[in-house]
Amino acid sequence: MQAQRIHYSRSRFSASLPDDCRYTPAHLWMRRDPEAGDADRWLVGFTRFATRMLGEVVEFDLEPENGAAVAKGDVIGWLEGFKAVTDIYVPFDGHYEGTNPALADRVDLIDRRGHDDGWLYRLRGEPGEDCIDVHGYIEVLDATIDKMLGKTR
Repeated sequence: MQAQRIHYSRSRFSASLPDDCRYTPAHLWMRRDPEAGDADRWLVGFTRFATRMLGEVVEFDLEPENGAAVAKGDVIGWLEGFKAVTDIYVPFDGHYEGTNPALADRVDLIDRRGHDDGWLYRLRGEPGEDCIDVHGYIEVLDATIDKMLGKTR
């Protein structure tokens, strides 16, 4: 079944959120890798909210070797945008399965096609309960934007 996109808009931020992704409160998304023969390999990327906060992506680096064991919360690299630099974390325990090769020539895909060709890396494993569905992520966005605006719920 084709993923549906849920339009989200609040204040001056809007995004199109695929419903076939899992999300973290730290603004990462994960989608089952369509090229994987089995179901436990995921594509991982930054959400539109994350890239908006970072600004246009300038460069990034991911450090693990392919097949390396990684644990939830491990810092495996960094990403620099015009506005900020951030560490790149692992959202769940697993094995690092490689960086998106398309980004070597087109780092702008992270900003422009984040949920499509702009994924960062592949991770083998299974997301935990703290990796939420699109509706849970919408609640995270609402709370985050309210906090930025100085609103309380």
